[in-house]
Amino acid sequence: MADTMNFEAAAYTALGTPREKVSLPQATFDGTVNVPVMQQAVKAQLANQRQANASTKTRGFVAGGNQKPWKQKGTGRARQGSIRAPNWPGGGTVFGPHGDRNYSQTLPKQVRQLARKSALNARARENAVLVIDQFAYDKPKTSQLHQLLARLDVAHQNVLILTDGVKTNVYLSGRNLPKVRVLPYSDASTYDLLWSDVVLVEASAIGQTLAPVAEKAVEKVKVKKTGTPKTPKARKAAETSKKATAKKAAVKKAPAKKAAVKKAPAKPAAAKKAPAKKAAAPKKKGK
Repeated sequence: MADTMNFEAAAYTALGTPREKVSLPQATFDGTVNVPVMQQAVKAQLANQRQANASTKTRGFVAGGNQKPWKQKGTGRARQGSIRAPNWPGGGTVFGPHGDRNYSQTLPKQVRQLARKSALNARARENAVLVIDQFAYDKPKTSQLHQLLARLDVAHQNVLILTDGVKTNVYLSGRNLPKVRVLPYSDASTYDLLWSDVVLVEASAIGQTLAPVAEKAVEKVKVKKTGTPKTPKARKAAETSKKATAKKAAVKKAPAKKAAVKKAPAKPAAAKKAPAKKAAAPKKKGK
């Protein structure tokens, strides 16, 4: 157990205007970080999401193999009773999964609470807990929430927004943002807190009451788009396209050399001479 600590978090309005720092409640944020308990809680939560989809067939459920492949004696081969026996290709599986395995794990309530408290303290130690005075959205507006994240310079990080109770408009505003999760403060789990890089907490959710601040219209902040990680195939395709464009540019820059290729004059075909006939030798007269 760590020594008791007092944490302060930076506070902002719903438009991203800075306010005075807010002290976090010491009952929760006391500096306790128990890593083994957090690991146990995350492992249990991920295990509870598993589905037992793997299923195999024993020899009784594989189609075919109702008669002996050959007679018992006289063939010289080993006796066989079915082509669906486990020792045959395409036969049944012995001791395989049947889709009835239970992966669920249960943890005591105090362990789950300690893990969640440790995750909150871990983010507070990193100064990654930011307090928002109030999320008062009249209607869902994704651009409004995105602009808040851009002004806080956390638009490209995993952001967990914890509201005071269920706020549908805030949830719908952040549903289309891939790196944003919106949950009620009481529903946030250890996994959600450790998944996030920054935690935005509504002031009333942690027992703080912040007076409203008069704000002027704020200019929009341009958010730079970050490229999504490419797959190996996409990387290869990009590399090949870059090489092809580089070759084309090099060909255009190089001076075009016109090689004067002179055609050799075609030689007249030599007339074929008919082979000369040999003169017949005179016959010798017999003596």
